[in-house]
Amino acid sequence: MSDEGYRSPLGTRYASPAMQTLWGEPRRIGLWRRLWLALAESERELGLPIPEQAVVEMRSHLDDADLAAAARYERRFRHDVMAHIHAFGDQAPAARPYIHLGATSAFVTDNADLMIMREGLRLLLGRLLAVLAALETFARRNAALPCLAYTHFQPAQLTTVGKRATLWMQDFAVDVEEVCHRIETLRLRGCKGTTGTQASFLELFRGDHAKVRELDRLVTNRMGFAQSFPVTGQTYPRKADSVVLDSLSGIAQSAAKMASDLRLLQHEGELLEPFEAEQIGSSAMAYKRNPMRAERITGLARFVVSLQANGAHTASNQWLERTLDDSANRRLTLPEAFLATDAILILATNIAAGLEVREAVIAAHVAAQMPFMATERWLMLGVAAGGDRQGLHEVIRQHSLAVADAVSRGGANDLLERLSADPTFRQVPSGALKAELDPARYTGRAAEQVEEFLTDYLESVLVRARPLAGDTETAEVRV
Repeated sequence: MSDEGYRSPLGTRYASPAMQTLWGEPRRIGLWRRLWLALAESERELGLPIPEQAVVEMRSHLDDADLAAAARYERRFRHDVMAHIHAFGDQAPAARPYIHLGATSAFVTDNADLMIMREGLRLLLGRLLAVLAALETFARRNAALPCLAYTHFQPAQLTTVGKRATLWMQDFAVDVEEVCHRIETLRLRGCKGTTGTQASFLELFRGDHAKVRELDRLVTNRMGFAQSFPVTGQTYPRKADSVVLDSLSGIAQSAAKMASDLRLLQHEGELLEPFEAEQIGSSAMAYKRNPMRAERITGLARFVVSLQANGAHTASNQWLERTLDDSANRRLTLPEAFLATDAILILATNIAAGLEVREAVIAAHVAAQMPFMATERWLMLGVAAGGDRQGLHEVIRQHSLAVADAVSRGGANDLLERLSADPTFRQVPSGALKAELDPARYTGRAAEQVEEFLTDYLESVLVRARPLAGDTETAEVRV
């Protein structure tokens, strides 16, 4: 393709080189060749007369596929798998008669897709752990920092900045549990034959059912899987794609929730995403500092969530042993979903590791609302000083409504001063009323919940996930 042709921005701007390589053509064909090698080795082990030289030549050409030669074959045959069989045979002539022996195209295409998806899940799991590590540092640092909690995006009671971060972390931790489950339970298609009956392999082994079953087990184990699907049609159940896309959609949902919260908090001036020294927020408004990373997360997440429906529709519309209406859709949906989720998690880690906390702004917002939050305690102080509970409540209600109206018009919150001057509260020292304005007294167990979440729950999740996670290089964030 010329440089002027369309290229997906997932490849040119967003996804990591590691994820792009995983879904690239050289990697896929390398897996096809490994599958053909595993099939030949297993058939030979079970007694088929496949020469050692054939296996040696196949093993010598696993990663040097001539893609141009394969493309020339495909223009002739109009069949991608047959094109690569011929190209492989050219490089391994002793193996030519035995490549793909007894197999159907889905042997390489489906098994390779499952292997790529599992490796992609491992890579995403590593990225999830990186997000959680960055958020853990942030949560610990701000575990006791009081801030306004919001319901309906209206000031409610107080929480802490660290406690709020654990809400994001819990979503991601649920994703970790789900991805671990998918990695642990994903099966290979194995050697099932043209319509899943293994008839071709039964013929190769002259009716020996035990050898056919052993062939399936040997190939599955050689490709690094503990199990294959017990039964298939021509393809593995497309339900497997659907549940993997469910997992990716879940990651996107978690990231979008965090990103949306951060966009709101950046508007409030409380938390700001990273902003580089020479970064430009707007081409026209030079003063602007926009939450571009968080906005990109929400945009990419919307795309990933929408792709989940493709997997569900494909799984529900496969006819009998198979139809081909899945092929074009899967070629688009599976790679794009993995690349977009990869991009989302790279951004999420970058944001979490560089969040800027504006403590003065947070404190000002808390101070503006504290008198309202202290009214219940002031009521109790008035009762303890001998006042009538219902009368005190009415006085607080009237003053609170008047102050709320004044605040909405830009005035100051002088509720404390009003109550101190009201005759109904004359028995309560003003110092006692003021003492109730300490924000730390209103955050409940938020700080303790942060430590309990990290210690009692998250650590066990991480212990399970770390051995399954793939290595993740630091990826550049292009804003």
